[in-house]
Amino acid sequence: MVSTDTRREAGDLAGLEAGLDALETGRAAARRSTLRRTLRTRLLPPLIAVALLLAAWQLACEAELKPRYLLPAPIDVWRALQDQWYEGTILGVVGESVWRGALGFAVSAVIATPLGLLVGRVAPVRTAIGPILSGLQSLPSVAWVPAAIVWFGLTDATIYAVVLLGAVPSIANGLISGMDQVPPIYLRAGRTMGATGLAGVRHVLLPAAVPGYLAGLKQGWAFSWRSLMAAELIASSPDLGMGLGHLLENARVNQDMPLVLASILLILLLGVGIELLVFAPLTRRVLRGRGLSDG
Repeated sequence: MVSTDTRREAGDLAGLEAGLDALETGRAAARRSTLRRTLRTRLLPPLIAVALLLAAWQLACEAELKPRYLLPAPIDVWRALQDQWYEGTILGVVGESVWRGALGFAVSAVIATPLGLLVGRVAPVRTAIGPILSGLQSLPSVAWVPAAIVWFGLTDATIYAVVLLGAVPSIANGLISGMDQVPPIYLRAGRTMGATGLAGVRHVLLPAAVPGYLAGLKQGWAFSWRSLMAAELIASSPDLGMGLGHLLENARVNQDMPLVLASILLILLLGVGIELLVFAPLTRRVLRGRGLSDG
C-alpha cells in the first residue's frame, strides 16, 4: 500500500513537471509573438514602401512621362543588373567600393576619436578648432575632389583623402556632442572614486558619451559613402580599378540608362544595408542597455 508521503511526493513531482512544461510553452509562444511583431513592425513596412515605389515607377513608364530610353522600366533595370552578373563584374565592382568605404571609415574613426576628445575637453582648442570642424562638416564632399586630384593625382590616395575629409568632422562632432550631454555629476563621481585624467576619460566620459558617439559614427559612415561615390564619379582612371561610382559614370557616358539606374540602386541599397545590418543593431543594443528601449 502506497504511503501518504509517497503520494504527496508524486503529486509534487507531477505539478513541477506540469509547471516546467507550461513555462516552456509560454517561452515558445513569447518567441513566436516576438518574431511576428518584428516581421510586422520592421520588415513589412519597408516591403510595402518598396512595392509602392516600384508600382509608381511602372505607372510612370506606362504613362510615357519620358521616352523608354530615358526612363526605363524596373524590368529593364533588373536585366541590366543580370547582364553585369552574367559578365562576372558586379561582385568585383561592389567589393571594391565596399572595401574602400570600410577602410576609409575605419581610418576616419581612428583620427576623429582623439580629435573629438581633444576638442571636447580642452576649451582653447574647442574655441579654435570647433567652428572649423562644423564648417568642414557642412562642406559638400565633392568640393574636395578637384583639390585632391591636384594634390595626389588619379590614385587611391585621392579617393581616401576625400573620404577622410568628409567623415572625420562628422564623427568628431558626434563625439563632442555626446560629451556635452554627459551630466557633470558623472565626472565628479568618477573623480571621487579616483577616475581622473585618462582613466576618467576611459571609464566615465567615453561610456557616458556612447549614444552621441554612435550617432556620429553613423553619420560618419553616411559621409564616407557619399564622399566615396563623389570621388569615384570624378576621379576616373584605369589605374583606380572599377567601383560603383566608376560604373555609374561609364553608364552615363554610354547613355545606358538602365545601368545608370541600376548603379544608383546598388549604391542606395548598400548604404541602407550597412545602416540596417551594423548601426541599427548597435543603436538598439545601446538603448536597451540604458533602459531607453525595449525593442
